[in-house]
Amino acid sequence: MFHGLSLLPDCAPATKAPDDYFRDVLLLSRLADQGGMSHVKMTEHYLGAYGGYCPSPLAFLSAVAAATSRIRLMTGCVLPVFHHPVRLASEAAMVDAISGGRLDVGFARAYLPQEFEVFQVPMDGSRERFTATVETVLRLWTEERVSVDTPFFRFENVTILPRPVQRPHPPVWVAAVRSRSSFAWIGESGHNLLVTPALTPLAEMSDHIAVYREAYAEAGHPGSPQVVASLPLYVGDSDEEARRTADPLLRAYLDVWASATDSWLSAASADYTGYTGMSRAIRALDPGTFRTMGSAVVGAPATVAERVEEIAEVLGVDGFLWQMDFGAVPGQVAVASLERFLDKVLPSLQG
Repeated sequence: MFHGLSLLPDCAPATKAPDDYFRDVLLLSRLADQGGMSHVKMTEHYLGAYGGYCPSPLAFLSAVAAATSRIRLMTGCVLPVFHHPVRLASEAAMVDAISGGRLDVGFARAYLPQEFEVFQVPMDGSRERFTATVETVLRLWTEERVSVDTPFFRFENVTILPRPVQRPHPPVWVAAVRSRSSFAWIGESGHNLLVTPALTPLAEMSDHIAVYREAYAEAGHPGSPQVVASLPLYVGDSDEEARRTADPLLRAYLDVWASATDSWLSAASADYTGYTGMSRAIRALDPGTFRTMGSAVVGAPATVAERVEEIAEVLGVDGFLWQMDFGAVPGQVAVASLERFLDKVLPSLQG
């Protein structure tokens, strides 16, 4: 089982300046690389405190590539509905080259109505746009003189440069949240799976992952599918200190996330069934409930190791990507948590 670093900025200038944020997460990335972690993952969002500091995960990962030597770089995720496939495929291939073939590309369907509104992309039909863009990116990586004609983009005889360093292409991951059809499509397509069990109980998420694995097997894809879960993590000196430090940060993280989804109080889309009113579900959570659900892991090293093993057993995942930048956390607090994880938790999990 592998363990990596997951990043999702949830800050604004009033809580943490952008240069401070990126200085801190680049330091975390270097420490993760030195400590033998598997990945650094960064998420794309726009406009508000929820992810707005990173409109381009690929640009951030280029900086990580220059500062590290072995850790893999993952978009977690880029949002294909806001990108032309030629630009997305080309820029990803460039980062694959810059990093010497260390890029993993994670794709996700955007879900915040305000982002769709600003980019003038309709939410209805976005599932089809997402699928068409991902499939075209894969063709551009693996074929020459590509021609496509879709309702969203069309071109003829296109060959991108640079070509990906990794052949046939960088590993592909697709995120899914709650729709069983999404989990099935990812498995049928032969992609790896990214999950974030934030609002979904672990047992329910385990069922969705089983749907994915079954679809992957039935499609006859070679090899074994990989599933990774991303969760907030704080490792303290003691359980009491960990909760005292992490709970206000989790509260801030939940508040920012709820505010970002407030537009779902009035929005609705056939492509996003079950999303309307989701901010109410987020606001109903408190840090204690969030921890109990298994949506965040907080505690002393021994407690964290035990909890990680419990969650891994329920979900049946192949690895975890730990979110350590939540709540506009001060840099020294995040560094101390990561160092405790590397020194006192990771060895016991590997053992």
